[in-house]
Formats: sequence, C-alpha cells, structure tokens
Amino acid sequence: MLETLIYVAVGLLVVLIPGVYWYRERSKSKRAAETLTKAVESGRDQPVSLHPVIDPNICIGSGACVRACPEQNVLGLIDNAGKLISPSNCIGHGMCQAACPVNAITLVFGTETRGVDIPHLKGTFETNVPGVYIAGELGGMGLIRNAVTQGRQATEYIVKSLEREDGQDLLDLLIVGSGPAGIAASLQAKEEGLRFVTIDQDDLGGTILSYPRRKLVMTQPMELPGYGTIKVREVEKENLLSTFQSVFQKTDLTVQTGEKCERVSRENGHFRIVTSKQEYRARRVLLAIGRRGTPRKLGVPGEKPPRVYYRLTDPEHFAGKKILVVGGGDSAVEAAVSLGENRSTTVHLSYRRDKIFRIKEGNTKRLKEAIEGGTVIPMYGTEVARIEDDHVILREGEDEHRLDNDQVFVFAGGVLPTEFLQSIGIEFTRKFGEV
Repeated sequence: MLETLIYVAVGLLVVLIPGVYWYRERSKSKRAAETLTKAVESGRDQPVSLHPVIDPNICIGSGACVRACPEQNVLGLIDNAGKLISPSNCIGHGMCQAACPVNAITLVFGTETRGVDIPHLKGTFETNVPGVYIAGELGGMGLIRNAVTQGRQATEYIVKSLEREDGQDLLDLLIVGSGPAGIAASLQAKEEGLRFVTIDQDDLGGTILSYPRRKLVMTQPMELPGYGTIKVREVEKENLLSTFQSVFQKTDLTVQTGEKCERVSRENGHFRIVTSKQEYRARRVLLAIGRRGTPRKLGVPGEKPPRVYYRLTDPEHFAGKKILVVGGGDSAVEAAVSLGENRSTTVHLSYRRDKIFRIKEGNTKRLKEAIEGGTVIPMYGTEVARIEDDHVILREGEDEHRLDNDQVFVFAGGVLPTEFLQSIGIEFTRKFGEV
C-alpha cells in the first residue's frame, strides 16, 4: 500500500511540476503579448534609437535577455521566443545582446517603416569630414555609459591623429556639448595635455537637463578619465547632474556655457569655429551634442523668453502661477503633472489633437489621476495662436479662446541639428533596421 502511494505521489509530481511550469510560462507569454498589443494600439511600437532584433530561428527562449535588461517590461518571451514588447522604452544599452547565450540578438538603427538618420562615422568616430568627430547620442548611442565610453575613445583617436604644433591661439581640440560624451572627452583631453575648450549652448549636463524633475536615469557603472568609476545604476536627474558638477570641480575643468556653436569651416588646414559669443581656431572638432538639438518653437507671435520656457527645472519656482503647458509627449505630461502637484498652481495642458497617446503607461496613469483630481486641466484640440503679456490666445477650429496666463512651457520636441551638420559637410545614412 505504501509503495503504491509513493508511486502515485511521484507520478503526480512528474505531471504537476511540468504542468505548473507550463502554466507559469504560458501566463508570462500572455502578459508579454498583451503588453506588445498595447504598445501597437498606443502607437509606441517604434523604437527611438538603437534597439535589439531577435532572430526567432536562433533564439532558444532562455529569457537571459529579459533578465539582463535594466528597464522594466521592454523585452519578453512570447511563445518561448524573445520579443521587444515595449519598443519605445528601449534605450539601446545592448545588455540584452551581451547576455544572449546563442548570439540571437543584433542591435540595429531604425525599422522597416521608420528610418533613422545616422551620420557617417569611421571606427575612430571621425566623420567623412577629416578632423571632425562625433561621439554620443548624435551617433546613435544614447545610454550614458556608452556615451562616456565614446567620448573618451574619440579623444584618444584624436590624440593619435595630431602632430604637435606651436601657436598659442590654436586649440588642439574644440568640444561641442557637455553631456556625458562631452564630459568624458573633456576629461580625457585634460589627461592627454591637449589645448582644448568645451562649449555648450545650454549648461553642464546636455540632454539630461531637459529631463523632468526627479526623473530616474538608468545607467551602468562608468569610468571617467582622471576621476575614477561612478558606480550607479539608477539615479535621479538632479543627483546625476550634481555628480557631474562635482567631477568638474575636482578635476578643475570648465565649460563655456550659454555658447552656441553656429558655424564650423576649414581655413588654412585648420577649423574656424564661430559661436554665439566668439571665434576659435582648432585643429580638431568633436561634436558631442544630442540628437534633440535645439528645442522646436511654435513660431507664434509673443513666443520669446522669459515669457516662454522649453524645459522645466524647478516646479516650485512657479507655485501659485497660471501655467500653460503645450505638447502631447512624455515631457509635456511629466511637466504638467509636476507643476500641478502644488495645488496653488493652475495648470492647463494644450494639445492639438483630441487625445494624448504614444506616452508611457505610467504617464498615462499619472495624467488621468491629475485630470480627475483637478490639478491639470486638459485643453485638447487647441493650438496656441499668440502669446500676450498676461494671457494666451488658443485656437480651437475656427474659434479663439482667451486664457489668463503667467507662464508658457513648450514641449514640442527638438529640431535635429541636420542643417548645421550638413553645413559642415557631414553626410548621413538613413537606417531601416540596419546595423
């Protein structure tokens, strides 16, 4: 009798364990498929940068890529094969590719339906224009650690290309941009003893400055030349910027902030760089600028500072004000919600379409709660017609509405620096799901 019970128990375990495993994996597959369906329905099925393509003929469904991704719910297993289920949330760090045990993952730019313009770069980060280099986000690498690595490596290649020349008025290198790539390049240039200047049209931090307050930034431990390793994986925007400022203070580096690069031309074998403040002469130029470039403006009467801002740094500074946020993307929603957290602030959100979509699931939830709580007032189907001293005129179809207002925030994306780069002579390739 006992022996029979043992056989029955073993038999049940033999059936039950695979059954539980199958049920659990099937449930994961179903949830992953639902996430992908939501991404498609909300128009967030197109990755914005470098991203993985998984070959189903090679993939063994180990799930190593899913576990390796530090972002939440970007990759999943559907029918026992890896799949990009939240494409627009992918930031292209490539950890999934490194984790795959069978090399089933390729990192590519663009998709079959959406091309991405990438400048021509050699393995040394030099463009088709001899002496002009690109590192970081502009070259397609958006992850902070990757940008830092590229900034350092590009400077190392620049050093190898240089032959020492006398002339105190001639820089070895002009670095444009003080984001992660520009910071690393500046530190490496100092280590190499180069005569260099770093400029930025905004301030130290580059694209990170445009992130909303308290935004969590995903990165990996990174090595900064002359400073050491920064061991962070998840950090708030403000803390990351503070870290970069500390790095500059400890290494005695400076950035010429508020100085926009307007023109780069070759003269007498060197480069003449014209900025919004002065001119430089340099032997090499490193462009470490973001793909976002300059904030896109509405182009309406009255759109000028300090009446209009294009990024939000401190919502508390605008407490008690009448605010209009313009835009329908994640940045606009995050700014509106943050401003509305102070009940004394009146926040209107204007968007030209009849609803907001293509934003992150978390932001969809936060916006819904803010609207229901009355902290954000939506004005869908409207566009700004003009901005006056104490009010804004919004156009809705053929009608116009007056809205009392103290401050306008515009989040209409950025103008890619394509025209500026083409004026230098830099060529582009449009990638459609290609390496």
